Amino acid sequence: MTEIHPTAIVSAKAQLGENVSIDAYAIIKNDVIINDGTYIGPHAVIYDGARIGKKVKIYQSASIAHIPQDLKFDNDESIAEIGDETIIHEFVTVHRGTNDTHLTKIGSNVLLMAYSHVAHDCHIGDRCILANGVQIAGHVFVDDWTIIGGMTPVHQFCKVGKHCMIGGGFRVVQDVPPFILAAQEPLQYVGLNVLGLRRRGFSNQQIQMLKDIYYFIYRSQLNVSQAKEKIIEKFGTDPLAKEVLTFLNESKRGLIGK
Repeated sequence: MTEIHPTAIVSAKAQLGENVSIDAYAIIKNDVIINDGTYIGPHAVIYDGARIGKKVKIYQSASIAHIPQDLKFDNDESIAEIGDETIIHEFVTVHRGTNDTHLTKIGSNVLLMAYSHVAHDCHIGDRCILANGVQIAGHVFVDDWTIIGGMTPVHQFCKVGKHCMIGGGFRVVQDVPPFILAAQEPLQYVGLNVLGLRRRGFSNQQIQMLKDIYYFIYRSQLNVSQAKEKIIEKFGTDPLAKEVLTFLNESKRGLIGK
């Protein structure tokens, strides 16, 4: 049974699934889809273009699918998509896409902590955690299982690989390759995300292989092109090696340092 607090303002055009709960003073605009079992907290505003999955929790004063902070935006039709079972805490802001991609996408089982911001045309993968105050600029791609520490800004168009962990309070201004720990100022590679990888079932053999791969990239005297040749020569058929190589090949802003 869907429950709507009498002080909430919910458009008759909004599409609500079963067992949706909308708390006091929340506002739901016209072009909104909210799927089964989702909770919308007090004073949250869900704007046109929001597509919210099942069993999502959006807490007080969050703002979802508001217009982008992009001066080129001209009220184009676009979407902000929130995946199933994602948790969005108080004062989080997620902006919908521009006419570039028309989509901002937050994956499933994501945790967006208080005051974090995801700008227009971003992609946040499944099971990511953005800690308090993380600020994601436009067109950023964050892959699955990534954790970004509190108060960290991520520059527009940066790409962050899967299974990374980025320390709190550091600036991300270049691409962060998969499976690593990144910290210090300026941001740099400080090792593998070994604890995270073990928790997710990576074997000792896989972890050692990733250490060897990142030795070529960050600890040898090779440049990136030479490192890629070494990785292909030694590990080229392995899926994890291919993941790293694909990231290197697609990097546009260059890699963080060492």
